[in-house]
Amino acid sequence: MSGSSASIFDLLQDEEEQPRTAPARRGMGGWLRLGLAAAGLAAAVVLGLRMVGVALSPAAVFAGFVALLLLRRLTLALVPPPPPPLRLSRPAQERGEPDGHYDWTVRDALGSSVGRWETKLAWSQGEPARFAKAVLPVLAELVDELLRQRHGVTRATDPVRSRALLGEPLWNFLESPPKRTPAPRDLAAIVATLEKL
Repeated sequence: MSGSSASIFDLLQDEEEQPRTAPARRGMGGWLRLGLAAAGLAAAVVLGLRMVGVALSPAAVFAGFVALLLLRRLTLALVPPPPPPLRLSRPAQERGEPDGHYDWTVRDALGSSVGRWETKLAWSQGEPARFAKAVLPVLAELVDELLRQRHGVTRATDPVRSRALLGEPLWNFLESPPKRTPAPRDLAAIVATLEKL
């Protein structure tokens, strides 16, 4: 591609992001080099084996080396591209760390969400008031969103149908604040019920 016909996307693309192309074949030159390499290796092996008293057919050894070199060429062509380089989450100066200390952890939305739930559940463990203030409203919003997406109702718009879909234990759990923080097995039962919605 000439420099005058390059698009803006081609100019802004990193070298690592450039699509990997197969190495250009040189026609007869590539095959000639492969044949010469196989002949040289075969001659060395046949001479070495004859020195120790073992006789092998030079044509068989040559064919074996041609097969090995072709297999090597094929496997090199099938090597996947290298992974993209790691990107820094934020510069060290923004995090208040000295230069050279980087946060290499990958953060994604699911991991962040799970982390927030873990923090809320740990913070409210053994504290029913905290659980009712921090976890229960978010859980109720999640239930309403699941009901809305999957059944077209919410607890406020159609309480009778919502109660039938949720079942009495989950309905009572959401409508009246618990007297104690639920045990992990109780929360697992709630999650299982939500997954069945």
